[in-house]
Amino acid sequence: MSVLEIRDLQVSVRLPEGELKPILAGVDLTVRAGETHAIMGPNGSGKSTLAYSIAGHPKYEITGGEVLLDGQDVLSMAVDERARAGLFLAMQYPVEVPGVSVANFLRTAKTAVDGEAPKLRTWAGELRGAMERLQMDPAFAQRNVNEGFSGGEKKRHEIVQLELLKPKVAILDETDSGLDIDALRVVSEGVNRVRETGETGLLLITHYTRILRYIRPDFVHVFVAGRIVEEGGPELAEKLEAEGYERYVAGAGTARA
Repeated sequence: MSVLEIRDLQVSVRLPEGELKPILAGVDLTVRAGETHAIMGPNGSGKSTLAYSIAGHPKYEITGGEVLLDGQDVLSMAVDERARAGLFLAMQYPVEVPGVSVANFLRTAKTAVDGEAPKLRTWAGELRGAMERLQMDPAFAQRNVNEGFSGGEKKRHEIVQLELLKPKVAILDETDSGLDIDALRVVSEGVNRVRETGETGLLLITHYTRILRYIRPDFVHVFVAGRIVEEGGPELAEKLEAEGYERYVAGAGTARA
């Protein structure tokens, strides 16, 4: 059973004048295969910084703590090494990759993660099936990655990647952002299919509870000013829906980017 351990993680960004601005102020979190963790908090609390720091975004400087995946030091790995080790990040704003088709992108990614190219006689069927389950026209496989895609199509493509790559731990950064109700249902069903295998740990970052009506978390963590300030089960999300974040923000200091 795979496990991601985040221990006292501290992260800063360097301002234009050279000064370091702290964002994460000591985050502790453990995500095991088969578990779904929801990180909820107001804008500017540092939720996305947590996601991108784990993935290796160069904008963020690790100033303390550690991140381990099955005992391996994630922070010492290059970005591509983290992906091959089993980390997956679904971005809030998926980027376009002109000149690279979806089919070539996915087969290259699968080859890098598995260490060998998928067999052509089965790969085409796997790709087509994953796209159909996400209600994507298979013709999208020949289009450039995310180029001209709607917001919903980009998010569906992210979950196609998730289903095909089968990571150990998947971080979903505001996957519900910009989705209409139908797209939210389809995307959530895809996430639940991955979840039900029991082989992937999910870290779901969101502002709102609407996606949690479709993807029921095992654990909910309230994130404010760069740290987890309360933890609980699904009932905590319902409490946040009713009461908001105001009582957590009050006295927590300046919100973080």
